Amino acid sequence: MVELVGWLIALVFFVILEAVTAGMVSLWFAGGSAVALLLAAMGLSLPVQVIAFFAVSIVLLLLLRPMAKRIVVPKSTATNAERNIGVDALVTETIDQLHNKGAIKLGGTEWSARSIDGTIIPEGSLVHTERIEGVYIYVSLVEAVPEAINEENARKAFWN
Repeated sequence: MVELVGWLIALVFFVILEAVTAGMVSLWFAGGSAVALLLAAMGLSLPVQVIAFFAVSIVLLLLLRPMAKRIVVPKSTATNAERNIGVDALVTETIDQLHNKGAIKLGGTEWSARSIDGTIIPEGSLVHTERIEGVYIYVSLVEAVPEAINEENARKAFWN
């Protein structure tokens, strides 16, 4: 009877621990505890129960952990966005964090842009890309062109 209560407590403990951590750490031991509980209910000796607990826990760990890891661990999709860091680009829409607007053209693609230091950067300016956070590319001013797009800067930014 003592073994039944002990294995039941172990089973509940490992299930709660798994629910709290959600890291697929103690699930295997919960399975081992369940088998040991069943063996205790059948009246088998404590050494058999302990051996079964460890054997089932190890087998579950070895067989199911790789499969669980594929399901639980999200796959990351590699992008080429990092190649856009450290290059110059043309501002196609005035960058203004206060009004939540701004865009640059980089390699033929338009990006939502933000100024690295929060300054307003006028359309037509040449900027240097510093980092990417989420959907925004953060830039610093290289050369301001207040009124019109300078053709030379536009060509340089497009080909970078």
